[in-house]
Amino acid sequence: MSIIIDSKTRLLVQGITGSAARHHTKLMMEYGTKIVAGVRPGAGGTKVHGIDIFDTVKEAMHAQQPNATILFIPAKVMKYAAFEALDAGLKTLVMVSEHIPLHDTMEIISRANQCHARVIGPNTPGVISPSERCKVGFLPSAYYLPGHVGVASRSGTLTYEIVSRLSKVGIGQSACFGIGGDPIVGTPFPDMLRLFQSDPETQVILLIGEIGGSMEEEAAELVRKGIITKPVVAYISGRTAPSDKKMGHAGAIIIGDRGTIASKLDAFERAGIPVAEIPNHVVGLVEDAFRKIK
Repeated sequence: MSIIIDSKTRLLVQGITGSAARHHTKLMMEYGTKIVAGVRPGAGGTKVHGIDIFDTVKEAMHAQQPNATILFIPAKVMKYAAFEALDAGLKTLVMVSEHIPLHDTMEIISRANQCHARVIGPNTPGVISPSERCKVGFLPSAYYLPGHVGVASRSGTLTYEIVSRLSKVGIGQSACFGIGGDPIVGTPFPDMLRLFQSDPETQVILLIGEIGGSMEEEAAELVRKGIITKPVVAYISGRTAPSDKKMGHAGAIIIGDRGTIASKLDAFERAGIPVAEIPNHVVGLVEDAFRKIK
């Protein structure tokens, strides 16, 4: 089994006629994802890669019964597309776009909570479940192997780098989530820890964080309190970032003492979470975690 997405996922692609959406729709299908419909207002009745396109999400829901959607939608109109999906009854939304206005993101997440729906992103490379041959997004599937490490990351590129090193030594993944690089995301680290804790396929949890925000500290607190009992290891980028500059994602914003590399390392140390100094050291930490649970 997997969490959030699996072999039973029936995916809708909103904005499917765009060049990026067309390209990644093809790659998702080749990996094994069941894409059942696309939506593009005005393009209803046409097809992309053999997939029927509808003018509205409601029409797609009636015809093909998707249970998840990926939104290749421009940031300035993302809110309206997300609301359309939620109002139609979809319970899993993956929003890949960045630069969505913060108030729009807050409204989307609030509406999703009211609808008991899950939002991944915004500004996410997506989600992949190797054992289920399902991916929703543009994570490079060649890097992933079925296994028992649950990965949650704020950085797409770092995810590919670190996961490729794990896979190279035969350490596979139960699921990998790009939670998003924006200041506000739908499923932050604490939520991901709870999901992995309840997933029988996940034995070790890997967090790939960065400076800015407080979700690493909040995740560490769950481990320190014993709410998360599975072994957790981490890598945090930004050790050498100048203290007076904003680095990387929009979410890499430091306010006061919260969000600094020192704050995050201290929180992880108090929780007993080992943190790799460089990406290459993550493999050893994960191997150590598996040895301790055998």
